[in-house]
Amino acid sequence: HIHNPSNVPYQANICALKMLGVTDIIALSACGSLREEMKPGDFVLVDQFIDRTFKREKSFFNQGCVAHVSVADPVCNRMSEICRQAMRELDVTCHDRGTYLTMEGPQFSTKAESLLYRENWKCDVIGMTNMPEAKLAREAEICYAPIAMVTDFDCWHSDHENVEVSDIIKTLTTNAATAKSLVKTIVSLLSSKREPCSCGCDRALEHAIITDKSKISDAEKERLRPIAGRILG
Repeated sequence: HIHNPSNVPYQANICALKMLGVTDIIALSACGSLREEMKPGDFVLVDQFIDRTFKREKSFFNQGCVAHVSVADPVCNRMSEICRQAMRELDVTCHDRGTYLTMEGPQFSTKAESLLYRENWKCDVIGMTNMPEAKLAREAEICYAPIAMVTDFDCWHSDHENVEVSDIIKTLTTNAATAKSLVKTIVSLLSSKREPCSCGCDRALEHAIITDKSKISDAEKERLRPIAGRILG
Protein backbone atom coordinates (compact mmCIF):
# COMPACT_ATOMS: atom_id res chain seq x y z
CA HIS A 1 0.00 0.00 0.00
CA ILE A 2 1.05 3.62 -0.38
CA HIS A 3 -0.53 5.17 2.74
CA ASN A 4 1.27 5.31 6.07
CA PRO A 5 -1.29 4.18 8.73
CA SER A 6 -1.20 7.68 10.22
CA ASN A 7 -2.06 9.25 6.86
CA VAL A 8 -4.98 7.11 5.74
CA PRO A 9 -7.87 9.53 5.00
CA TYR A 10 -10.16 7.95 7.59
CA GLN A 11 -12.61 10.87 7.70
CA ALA A 12 -12.88 11.11 3.92
CA ASN A 13 -13.36 7.36 3.57
CA ILE A 14 -16.20 7.16 6.10
CA CYS A 15 -17.82 10.33 4.77
CA ALA A 16 -17.70 8.96 1.22
CA LEU A 17 -19.32 5.69 2.32
CA LYS A 18 -22.04 7.63 4.14
CA MET A 19 -22.72 9.75 1.06
CA LEU A 20 -23.01 6.57 -1.02
CA GLY A 21 -25.72 5.30 1.31
CA VAL A 22 -23.64 2.61 3.03
CA THR A 23 -25.28 1.34 6.23
CA ASP A 24 -22.95 -1.50 7.22
CA ILE A 25 -19.15 -1.81 7.17
CA ILE A 26 -17.23 -5.09 7.33
CA ALA A 27 -13.65 -4.09 8.16
CA LEU A 28 -11.15 -6.81 7.26
CA SER A 29 -7.60 -6.07 8.35
CA ALA A 30 -4.31 -7.76 9.18
CA CYS A 31 -3.24 -7.95 12.81
CA GLY A 32 -0.62 -9.40 15.10
CA SER A 33 -1.65 -11.90 17.75
CA LEU A 34 -0.95 -11.40 21.44
CA ARG A 35 -2.41 -14.80 22.34
CA GLU A 36 -0.97 -18.29 21.86
CA GLU A 37 -4.33 -19.66 20.73
CA MET A 38 -4.84 -16.97 18.06
CA LYS A 39 -2.56 -18.31 15.37
CA PRO A 40 -1.50 -16.91 11.98
CA GLY A 41 -4.27 -17.68 9.52
CA ASP A 42 -7.01 -17.43 12.16
CA PHE A 43 -9.77 -14.82 12.12
CA VAL A 44 -10.86 -12.81 15.17
CA LEU A 45 -14.21 -11.08 15.64
CA VAL A 46 -12.98 -8.00 17.47
CA ASP A 47 -15.45 -6.62 20.02
CA GLN A 48 -13.35 -4.04 21.90
CA PHE A 49 -10.55 -1.56 21.24
CA ILE A 50 -7.80 0.26 23.06
CA ASP A 51 -6.89 3.30 20.98
CA ARG A 52 -3.23 4.30 21.22
CA THR A 53 -3.19 6.46 18.09
CA PHE A 54 -2.31 10.14 18.48
CA LYS A 55 -1.71 11.69 15.04
CA ARG A 56 -5.16 11.20 13.51
CA GLU A 57 -8.35 13.22 13.31
CA LYS A 58 -10.80 11.17 15.36
CA SER A 59 -14.02 13.14 14.97
CA PHE A 60 -16.09 14.93 12.35
CA PHE A 61 -17.26 17.31 15.08
CA ASN A 62 -14.29 19.59 15.59
CA GLN A 63 -15.09 22.92 13.94
CA GLY A 64 -17.85 24.62 15.92
CA CYS A 65 -20.19 21.72 16.58
CA VAL A 66 -19.43 19.21 19.33
CA ALA A 67 -20.83 15.69 19.61
CA HIS A 68 -20.13 13.04 22.23
CA VAL A 69 -21.17 9.65 20.82
CA SER A 70 -20.91 6.52 22.92
CA VAL A 71 -18.30 4.00 21.89
CA ALA A 72 -18.62 1.88 25.03
CA ASP A 73 -19.51 -0.93 22.65
CA PRO A 74 -17.65 0.15 19.50
CA VAL A 75 -18.70 -2.83 17.39
CA CYS A 76 -22.18 -3.56 16.05
CA ASN A 77 -23.31 -6.80 17.72
CA ARG A 78 -25.89 -7.40 15.01
CA MET A 79 -23.24 -7.29 12.29
CA SER A 80 -20.79 -9.36 14.34
CA GLU A 81 -23.39 -12.09 14.73
CA ILE A 82 -23.88 -12.17 10.96
CA CYS A 83 -20.10 -12.42 10.52
CA ARG A 84 -20.02 -15.24 13.08
CA GLN A 85 -22.72 -17.11 11.17
CA ALA A 86 -20.77 -16.72 7.93
CA MET A 87 -17.63 -18.08 9.61
CA ARG A 88 -19.54 -21.16 10.73
CA GLU A 89 -20.94 -21.75 7.25
CA LEU A 90 -17.46 -21.59 5.72
CA ASP A 91 -15.87 -23.60 8.57
CA VAL A 92 -13.30 -20.86 9.14
CA THR A 93 -11.16 -20.88 12.29
CA CYS A 94 -12.63 -17.94 14.18
CA HIS A 95 -12.29 -16.54 17.68
CA ASP A 96 -15.58 -15.09 18.91
CA ARG A 97 -14.19 -11.98 20.57
CA GLY A 98 -11.03 -10.05 21.15
CA THR A 99 -9.63 -6.70 22.23
CA TYR A 100 -7.70 -4.91 19.48
CA LEU A 101 -4.87 -2.56 20.45
CA THR A 102 -4.52 0.13 17.78
CA MET A 103 -0.99 1.51 17.66
CA GLU A 104 0.10 4.56 15.69
CA GLY A 105 2.86 2.87 13.70
CA PRO A 106 4.28 2.63 11.14
CA GLN A 107 6.97 0.86 13.18
CA PHE A 108 6.07 -2.43 14.84
CA SER A 109 6.10 -2.76 18.66
CA THR A 110 9.08 -3.00 20.93
CA LYS A 111 9.17 -6.23 22.91
CA ALA A 112 8.40 -4.28 26.10
CA GLU A 113 5.31 -2.77 24.47
CA SER A 114 4.15 -6.11 23.13
CA LEU A 115 4.46 -7.72 26.57
CA LEU A 116 2.69 -4.75 28.21
CA TYR A 117 -0.27 -5.02 25.84
CA ARG A 118 -0.44 -8.80 26.28
CA GLU A 119 0.23 -9.31 29.98
CA ASN A 120 -0.89 -6.09 31.68
CA TRP A 121 -3.57 -4.73 29.37
CA LYS A 122 -4.94 -8.15 28.37
CA CYS A 123 -5.23 -7.24 24.69
CA ASP A 124 -5.65 -10.04 22.17
CA VAL A 125 -4.55 -8.59 18.83
CA ILE A 126 -2.64 -5.54 17.65
CA GLY A 127 -2.94 -3.47 14.48
CA MET A 128 -2.70 0.04 13.08
CA THR A 129 -5.87 0.91 11.17
CA ASN A 130 -9.17 0.12 12.93
CA MET A 131 -9.01 3.36 14.89
CA PRO A 132 -10.23 6.03 14.41
CA GLU A 133 -12.23 4.21 11.72
CA ALA A 134 -14.59 2.60 14.25
CA LYS A 135 -15.20 5.91 16.06
CA LEU A 136 -15.87 7.78 12.82
CA ALA A 137 -18.26 5.07 11.66
CA ARG A 138 -20.20 5.46 14.92
CA GLU A 139 -20.39 9.25 14.42
CA ALA A 140 -21.65 8.60 10.89
CA GLU A 141 -24.27 6.20 12.29
CA ILE A 142 -22.89 3.31 10.22
CA CYS A 143 -22.83 -0.20 11.69
CA TYR A 144 -19.22 -1.38 11.97
CA ALA A 145 -17.93 -4.95 12.33
CA PRO A 146 -14.16 -5.56 12.29
CA ILE A 147 -12.70 -8.93 11.35
CA ALA A 148 -9.01 -9.25 12.19
CA MET A 149 -6.87 -11.67 10.18
CA VAL A 150 -3.94 -12.89 12.26
CA THR A 151 -0.66 -12.75 10.34
CA ASP A 152 2.00 -13.06 13.06
CA PHE A 153 2.76 -13.13 16.80
CA ASP A 154 4.08 -9.55 16.95
CA CYS A 155 7.33 -9.84 18.96
CA TRP A 156 6.34 -11.21 22.40
CA HIS A 157 6.53 -14.93 21.55
CA SER A 158 9.94 -16.46 22.32
CA ASP A 159 9.29 -19.42 19.99
CA HIS A 160 8.59 -17.27 16.94
CA GLU A 161 10.60 -14.73 14.98
CA ASN A 162 9.75 -11.05 15.36
CA VAL A 163 7.15 -9.81 12.89
CA GLU A 164 8.32 -8.84 9.42
CA VAL A 165 6.42 -7.50 6.41
CA SER A 166 7.13 -10.72 4.49
CA ASP A 167 5.22 -12.72 7.15
CA ILE A 168 2.21 -10.44 6.83
CA ILE A 169 2.13 -10.60 3.04
CA LYS A 170 2.51 -14.40 3.02
CA THR A 171 -0.43 -14.95 5.37
CA LEU A 172 -2.61 -12.34 3.67
CA THR A 173 -1.99 -13.99 0.31
CA THR A 174 -2.96 -17.37 1.74
CA ASN A 175 -6.10 -15.91 3.33
CA ALA A 176 -7.21 -13.83 0.33
CA ALA A 177 -9.60 -16.40 -1.13
CA THR A 178 -11.13 -17.12 2.28
CA ALA A 179 -11.62 -13.41 2.95
CA LYS A 180 -13.39 -12.94 -0.40
CA SER A 181 -15.68 -15.91 0.27
CA LEU A 182 -16.37 -14.56 3.73
CA VAL A 183 -17.47 -11.16 2.42
CA LYS A 184 -19.75 -12.80 -0.18
CA THR A 185 -21.34 -15.00 2.47
CA ILE A 186 -21.88 -12.08 4.86
CA VAL A 187 -23.53 -10.04 2.12
CA SER A 188 -25.83 -12.96 1.28
CA LEU A 189 -26.89 -13.15 4.94
CA LEU A 190 -27.78 -9.47 5.17
CA SER A 191 -31.47 -8.82 4.79
CA SER A 192 -32.43 -7.04 1.57
CA LYS A 193 -34.75 -4.88 3.66
CA ARG A 194 -32.70 -2.77 6.07
CA GLU A 195 -34.35 -2.72 9.49
CA PRO A 196 -33.32 -0.32 12.28
CA CYS A 197 -30.17 -1.57 13.99
CA SER A 198 -30.94 -3.43 17.20
CA CYS A 199 -27.76 -1.95 18.73
CA GLY A 200 -28.76 1.62 17.92
CA CYS A 201 -25.68 2.31 15.78
CA ASP A 202 -27.85 4.03 13.18
CA ARG A 203 -29.21 6.41 15.85
CA ALA A 204 -25.92 7.23 17.60
CA LEU A 205 -26.23 11.00 17.08
CA GLU A 206 -29.75 11.43 18.42
CA HIS A 207 -28.61 12.58 21.87
CA ALA A 208 -24.92 13.19 21.15
CA ILE A 209 -24.72 16.75 19.79
CA ILE A 210 -24.24 19.11 22.72
CA THR A 211 -23.86 22.41 20.81
CA ASP A 212 -26.99 24.56 20.58
CA LYS A 213 -28.16 24.46 16.97
CA SER A 214 -28.57 28.23 16.98
CA LYS A 215 -24.83 28.56 17.62
CA ILE A 216 -23.79 26.30 14.73
CA SER A 217 -22.96 28.30 11.62
CA ASP A 218 -24.67 27.58 8.32
CA ALA A 219 -21.28 26.71 6.84
CA GLU A 220 -20.66 24.15 9.57
CA LYS A 221 -24.12 22.64 9.13
CA GLU A 222 -23.42 22.31 5.43
CA ARG A 223 -20.03 20.70 6.08
CA LEU A 224 -21.65 18.20 8.43
CA ARG A 225 -24.69 17.55 6.25
CA PRO A 226 -23.46 14.17 4.92
CA ILE A 227 -22.81 12.96 8.47
CA ALA A 228 -25.37 14.73 10.65
CA GLY A 229 -27.93 16.21 8.29
CA ARG A 230 -30.59 13.96 9.84
CA ILE A 231 -30.08 15.73 13.17
CA LEU A 232 -29.01 19.23 12.19
CA GLY A 233 -31.60 19.65 9.44
